[in-house]
Amino acid sequence: MKKTAFLLLCFVVSTFAATAQTNKIVIGSIDSLQSSILGEQRKIWVYVPDQGSNSIFSPQRYPVVYLLDGDGHFSSVVGMIEQLSTGGNNLCPKMIVVAIPNTDRMRDLTPTHIDVDPPYIDSTSAKTTGGGENFLAFLEKELMPHVEAKYPTAPYKMFIGHSLGGLMVMQAFIHHNNLFNSYISIDPSMWWDKQKLLKQTQKVLAEKKFAGKSLYLGIANTMEEGMNIKTVHKDTTRDSEHIRSILILDAAFQKNKQNGLKYGSKYYPNDTHGSVPLITEYDALRFFFDFFPLKLASKDYTDSTSLLAAKYKNHFAQLSQKMGYQIKPDEAEINFLAYEILKQKHYKKAESLFKLNVDNYPESFNVFDSYGDYFVAIGDKANALVQFEKALALKETESTRKKLEELKSK
Repeated sequence: MKKTAFLLLCFVVSTFAATAQTNKIVIGSIDSLQSSILGEQRKIWVYVPDQGSNSIFSPQRYPVVYLLDGDGHFSSVVGMIEQLSTGGNNLCPKMIVVAIPNTDRMRDLTPTHIDVDPPYIDSTSAKTTGGGENFLAFLEKELMPHVEAKYPTAPYKMFIGHSLGGLMVMQAFIHHNNLFNSYISIDPSMWWDKQKLLKQTQKVLAEKKFAGKSLYLGIANTMEEGMNIKTVHKDTTRDSEHIRSILILDAAFQKNKQNGLKYGSKYYPNDTHGSVPLITEYDALRFFFDFFPLKLASKDYTDSTSLLAAKYKNHFAQLSQKMGYQIKPDEAEINFLAYEILKQKHYKKAESLFKLNVDNYPESFNVFDSYGDYFVAIGDKANALVQFEKALALKETESTRKKLEELKSK
């Protein structure tokens, strides 16, 4: 078989992921909810991984990414997550993306009110500033319950923000650390309000524990020509205050490794404030989920032992521990592999995979129907009948009924 099974697995996973409506490529939908906290109707853009409208396989539940400045970053983040999680890739989990477009950005993405901060913030722009705590209350008490009631969510949550959005990510991380499991703060505006949140962050990082939490900080090159990452610290002008504030933030994270946080950061010398989100998000996903890939060799597919099923079982037990909730191997993926290995007449190995699905998805008629096919292949009529009857008890299907009747008539 060599690498045939692996390549076929990549193909079938890609096929499942690539389904689309005829003549349309749809990556999400627009939803909305009325917020009593903010006193307005709020739209959200939502992407949910495609499970197929008529899938015979058990429905999956997914971690949720909450994305600030949502209309500006939705398509890139969705595309990146799809690329890293489907088509044979397992570099990160499939995830729901909830993108939040702005109504009043200066209000929602600033933690404190300021009257003016020339040359960046004039009195008109500053008028509604300082609504960040209210916005986080909206996220926690209204948006998250709405999303969790309507979509197939898992408990894991990620928060992504850029610029003022990155500032709000830091506000949530420092003052509402229970809301999210992981945080991506992209070139955050830590200079805001005379570095008030930056100073709070330095204090909290030294005093608080962050075990089980992850944060990634992306730093753009916003320096004037002639400066570099070392000399900019000596500058005192407003022009470099943005990057100097972020470098101070990074130093505070690096200094406080005792707090248990999984922390990563990177300075991107070739990226501007506007271009840095995409590369930061990619690096952050790879950093957060460095434990996620199941690494298999050709031998895992070609030998006749049942070790492949054991590897899946052990790996997903470790994933569950890392992610904080139970994660199971995808029913469709295991089902496909089991049939491919059954064709090779590696019966013990095939049975271990069919049985893995039975153990993980006892509510699925398909796993018993497939297990019945295994017993037919090895000539065990009695056990095949048992499995087909279990499948029909869960769901009456024409194909399973036909197999059962044909087997009984023999």
